[in-house]
Amino acid sequence: MSAEPSRPTTSTTPRFGVWLIGARGSVATTAIAGCAAVAGGLHPPTGMITETPDFASCGLPPLSSLVFGGHDTVDCPLPKRAEHLAAGGVLPHGLPSAVHAELVAADREIRPGGPLPGDTDGGPGRTDDAWIDAFAADIRDFVRRQDLAGAVVVNVASTEPAPADGSLPPSSLYAAAALRAGCAYVNFTPSTGLHHPALTALAASAGVPYAGRDGKTGQTLLRSVLGPMFAQRALAVRAWSGTNLLGGGDGAALADPAAAAAKNAGKERVLADTLGAAPEGEVHIDDVPALGDWKTAWDHIAFDGFLGARMVLQTIWQGCDSALAAPLVLDLARLAARAQQRGLTGPLAELGFYFKDPVGDGPASLGEQYAELKRFAGRLRDGGGDPGDTGVRADGRTGGGAAGSEAYGTAPGDRAAEDRGPGDGAPGDRAADGPRHGAGDSGGRR
Repeated sequence: MSAEPSRPTTSTTPRFGVWLIGARGSVATTAIAGCAAVAGGLHPPTGMITETPDFASCGLPPLSSLVFGGHDTVDCPLPKRAEHLAAGGVLPHGLPSAVHAELVAADREIRPGGPLPGDTDGGPGRTDDAWIDAFAADIRDFVRRQDLAGAVVVNVASTEPAPADGSLPPSSLYAAAALRAGCAYVNFTPSTGLHHPALTALAASAGVPYAGRDGKTGQTLLRSVLGPMFAQRALAVRAWSGTNLLGGGDGAALADPAAAAAKNAGKERVLADTLGAAPEGEVHIDDVPALGDWKTAWDHIAFDGFLGARMVLQTIWQGCDSALAAPLVLDLARLAARAQQRGLTGPLAELGFYFKDPVGDGPASLGEQYAELKRFAGRLRDGGGDPGDTGVRADGRTGGGAAGSEAYGTAPGDRAAEDRGPGDGAPGDRAADGPRHGAGDSGGRR
């Protein structure tokens, strides 16, 4: 392990930045520590799809070439956060010490986020545009100082309620800043992000790829497999109910009914898409602080068989949010970086495999989504697609404008068909020190 992994080296391999929103959260810390551990040969890349043979020749940035930074509203240093995660069994014992230099280097690149709950008019003396400009300047400075070939902004912050008054929530300020800085953008949360009508014009003209939203790692991952099974076997699902027990900052954030409603919307969408209609039942989310970064999810599925025979399937999912999410965050950062390198712009619908509420048009079942992902891998290979596809959107349409556009404004008539309003997003849970408005802590998705 290098003592100063974030400093430019004489290697000819291009280096790419991963700018994390919620950079001192559980998911972000696990991703940074995990990347260092895998790159240093300390642990295998379990859970990383981009490390499987199907992606071996896609030209993805090596894990050793990734440089981390980000925004957060909390000030707990990454090494200390990693120690807390190791004490809770999330990180292996001894790993925080083994990758201490990498954690310190990433922590040096974390800048203050905002606005905080209760701030008015975008915060003290700042308008929305001022926040966006400040965040974009932080990102550009990171890329310049580290001499990076590019950067991907990934939102892993705590789930925020959908805005009720048309204002730009923190997640949308960060998303606009990413595009203004000319960076690819991934929303791993159910928060609004780019799904805001005021950002339609910017998303269409920025000339960068983007993906999201709400990482699919637990209960909904299982639903995306079981839903198609019932449909393909022509079994009638009468009701599908669920319960989630979780703690940490994620549980605290989702104790807010508005945040929980945003989370549950994505779970319901997966069932509606795979079954053809949403069945009866709903998901309850309970905050159990003693569980920390661990969660338990129950599903109760009532369905009819031949001649109306009444049957039931029950499932139990127990897992660690951060360990489930972190490898996917690394996957998405590498895929988005490579997509931008290949000149792809606009919504990356082929990454729907990773999300509850994906942008663009694509299949809903996990098997079909994985097939799309593998096809996308072929497109990313050198010579695997049209080498002159710079400026062509991922959905085949031509992109407009240049990266780094400074404009954002409401353009309802231009809104892409795949963009949904802030109220119909998917839920996501990012573990943190507590519920944060914007860049707080990161945690798990269900």
